[in-house]
Amino acid sequence: MLDAVRNAMRLPDLRNKILFTLFILVIYRLAAHIPVPGVDPSALAQIFSTNQLLNFLDLFSGGALSNFSVVAMGVYPYITAQIIMQLATGIVPALERLMKEGDAGRAKVNQYTHLLTIPIAALNAFGQAFTLTQSNPPVLTNFGLTTFPLETLAIIATLTAGTIFAIWLGELITEQGIGSGISIIIFGGIVAAIPQRVGQMLQSNPASLIAFLIITTVTIIGIVYIQEGHRRVPVQYGKRVRGTKMYGGQSTHIPLRVNSAGMIPLIFAISILIFPGVIAGYFAGAGGFVGDFAQTVVNAFNQNSPFYWIVYFLMVIGFTYFYTDVIFRQQNLPEVLQQQGGFIPGIRPGKRTEDYLNGVLQRITLVGAIFLGIVAIMPFLVRDVTETNLLIITSTGLLIVVGVVLDTMKQLQAQLMMRHYEGFIK
Repeated sequence: MLDAVRNAMRLPDLRNKILFTLFILVIYRLAAHIPVPGVDPSALAQIFSTNQLLNFLDLFSGGALSNFSVVAMGVYPYITAQIIMQLATGIVPALERLMKEGDAGRAKVNQYTHLLTIPIAALNAFGQAFTLTQSNPPVLTNFGLTTFPLETLAIIATLTAGTIFAIWLGELITEQGIGSGISIIIFGGIVAAIPQRVGQMLQSNPASLIAFLIITTVTIIGIVYIQEGHRRVPVQYGKRVRGTKMYGGQSTHIPLRVNSAGMIPLIFAISILIFPGVIAGYFAGAGGFVGDFAQTVVNAFNQNSPFYWIVYFLMVIGFTYFYTDVIFRQQNLPEVLQQQGGFIPGIRPGKRTEDYLNGVLQRITLVGAIFLGIVAIMPFLVRDVTETNLLIITSTGLLIVVGVVLDTMKQLQAQLMMRHYEGFIK
């Protein structure tokens, strides 16, 4: 990997792409430290020590939410819009037809995704600002559509514009830099927080740092192995004669990935798990049966509760199967193979091929789903080993970092191979 980076820096065009990517990341990190007007920093630090939902959203903002900066929401609304559009593609026939129209159709769906991001970002901005207003002590004092309408609209507009700005920076990286821009933006924020967390761990429990680094290294190796693992299903294309020439007849394979869902199941699971505890927290002090029941829910869905981690593990497995099935149906591999004259040896085209591929996918997805479940509950396991609640990087963040590094290095290697760089190919 280091050799690939070194060789890329020797080529002027690739070096410019890498430097441009770093330059955009610097701009984003500077914006992450420009706070929204009217924020109380001490109150903000206090609420982040107890609120699970804000800590989860802070992951996707790259630490910008903990400063409540102009890019506090990061690219999270865009990720939500992408997931919604991806799921809707398999449900709405019009979107499904658009996806089959090639680049023009995908560009139209991408445009819809950007438009959907705006209302989602505005709703998230209002929700986050309202949560900070209701905190004790309040982080924002001049917020409320009835009492401070202009200040409220200004805060919502600022946070929404910050999200669009972050998306724009990510797309600049995709077009003119190296790697997937949106993923790089998230990656930069996660990595930027590591030095501070290492320093906190050294101050609180230096001995636990060594154990945590060992566990993290083993986890990274496992993530790489699972992320790159796939089952090769052989495919044979029939021979076709056109005039005096013969076409086809070659053999290839379909690479079915062990983990086709990536980090999406963790996002789905933790998003659902957070809300019962947050909602019940508003009724925990009501007293009587309602208050007692709400407090029971708060305790059950607290990150210190074993029940929380068991449910988290099971939900990650379930969502892994669900999202993998959605992605596989959208690809429509059996129909594509039949249209191109391909077939799996020993399996009839059509329904039999679909059943065979579904069976193979379900078996290999079990490995990926269990692994994702283990990665999801890694903070709970690490806490018992290191005897500390402080984590250098969350399990979801670790998946993002490893995935982004792998994808970026693949793109860098592809760029080098296109230029027939002998120092890399040897």
